[in-house]
Amino acid sequence: MTTEQINERSIQLDQLSVREIVEIMNEEDQSVAHSVSRALPQISSAIEAIVRIMENGGRLFYFGAGTSGRLGILDASECPPTFGVSPELVIGIIAGGEKAMTQAIENAEDNAEAGKLEAAAQVTSRDAVIGIAASGRTPYVIGALQEAARIGALTVSLSCNGDAPMSAAAQYPIEVPVGPEIITGSTRLKAGTATKMVLNMITTGSMIQLGKVYGNLMVNVQATNAKLKDRVVRIVQDATLADEETAKAYVSSAKGDARVAILMLKYNISQQEAAQALQETGGHFGKTIELLKK
Repeated sequence: MTTEQINERSIQLDQLSVREIVEIMNEEDQSVAHSVSRALPQISSAIEAIVRIMENGGRLFYFGAGTSGRLGILDASECPPTFGVSPELVIGIIAGGEKAMTQAIENAEDNAEAGKLEAAAQVTSRDAVIGIAASGRTPYVIGALQEAARIGALTVSLSCNGDAPMSAAAQYPIEVPVGPEIITGSTRLKAGTATKMVLNMITTGSMIQLGKVYGNLMVNVQATNAKLKDRVVRIVQDATLADEETAKAYVSSAKGDARVAILMLKYNISQQEAAQALQETGGHFGKTIELLKK
């Protein structure tokens, strides 16, 4: 089966073997990265604007409905453990509220006024708002973007269609047309994959610019379980070339903070001095390194 056959809606999935189905899905998924690549200039511009917002104390909000809303909440929820940031820095909001995370409340997406009211209650002029809608025309999301713009917040739209109506409501429109799905209209497939890829880029790119990564190391990772505690030790080893025993001792002295342990080892300073240096740079690890080099 080819994309042309999918475009013509001639594909008969229920007549295929499981192997044929997954082969088609795999072939279609390979096109998603190419679709995203064409939007890289728009994605980069949005990230640069979002970083400026965050550097000035602003937050990032995702507004979405259905699959798009759930993907926004997923991405937001993974920022604190990965990058050590406050849960209030990246916030996901879904049409229909918390219940919509596990139950389909599909009519919630049609309520533009609800989107406006939610944005009015949450967003300030210092913040950034990303509206996510695969179709690019979800009223709830458009309403949220319009209200965010009225408030004076930075606005970004992310859709999986070209010439999306939602794009007109955003300062930074991102469009990733992925073409028809193998199950017509099921945006949890290619559109969902494309959305996840772009959200990964937005938060990862932003956090790197904000100094939450050192080289390619998650120095801000929160050691909340045994696996992550071991990872913190390995991060310290990779950053300083210390042996495991030494790294463990410094991680313990640093109270589990990989950044502090690395600074203590690299510059032969105390835990208090390392923590103070981080505080002076607003937690930007790269800037802290530069400060201590001087």
